[in-house]
Amino acid sequence: MKILVMGANGQLGSDLKKFEIIPFTRRDVDVSDFKTLHTALKSVTFDVLVNCASYNRVNDAEGHAEEAFRINASAVGEMAVACRKKRARFVHVSTDFVFDGATTKPYVESDATGPINVYGASKCMGETLARLYGGDVITLRVASLFGVAGSSGKGGNFVETMMRLGKETGRLTVVNDITMSPTSTHDVARMIVTLLERGAAAGTYHAVNSGQATWYDFACEIIRRAHINADVIPVTSAEYPTRARRPLFSALDNTKITGVVGAIPHWTEALDRYLRQKGYST
Repeated sequence: MKILVMGANGQLGSDLKKFEIIPFTRRDVDVSDFKTLHTALKSVTFDVLVNCASYNRVNDAEGHAEEAFRINASAVGEMAVACRKKRARFVHVSTDFVFDGATTKPYVESDATGPINVYGASKCMGETLARLYGGDVITLRVASLFGVAGSSGKGGNFVETMMRLGKETGRLTVVNDITMSPTSTHDVARMIVTLLERGAAAGTYHAVNSGQATWYDFACEIIRRAHINADVIPVTSAEYPTRARRPLFSALDNTKITGVVGAIPHWTEALDRYLRQKGYST
């Protein structure tokens, strides 16, 4: 099985590079240039295309909607068409931000979407175009990713940011009224490969670690498990407004995908593994 990964240098793409893949980075192809994208996809033989490429700067997307939609939606449609023509599977990586957060129960795949910011709307449109234009399509919704490679578009990830600021300042203020699903890219990469190896049915899957947390909960565990001497203070999102609105609750239910890939580690287990990889004893 020849797997082509678009966005192979990102957090998730880097963990997929541990497997036998054909890596495409932005240096190889700019997905916003559709002519170049089609030429690149025609030039290689593959059985599966995994799209990890994304415009993921949530706040910036509010002022760059055209670019966000071009990368997160239109380019996804172009990839779906190319995969259908090649009779290849298309695995598209989406986000928990397709939901509005107006609930307190983890979202299942069949729940209605309702994005409240430009980034979420562009990713939601990408899901729609993948379904409309593709043939054999798997959409994976991920959330709050942390991976050893970091996120090049965001200057690292939340875990690294909390550890750095904790060491530098000894005091962190973290939002405690937004609940999500902290998720390791290591585990998502394994989920993708297992889905493909087991011939999972086309459709949408929530590919997240088990459990849920507020950002404050997450930060507390990072500081405690990394043995950093710092206080973590809970605050409200109203005290730290951002350009883009965030859903107050976007935890995802991973029951469906566990039926295919088996049990998925709790996010605290994934965090421990991450910290050990970074040289911290937990």
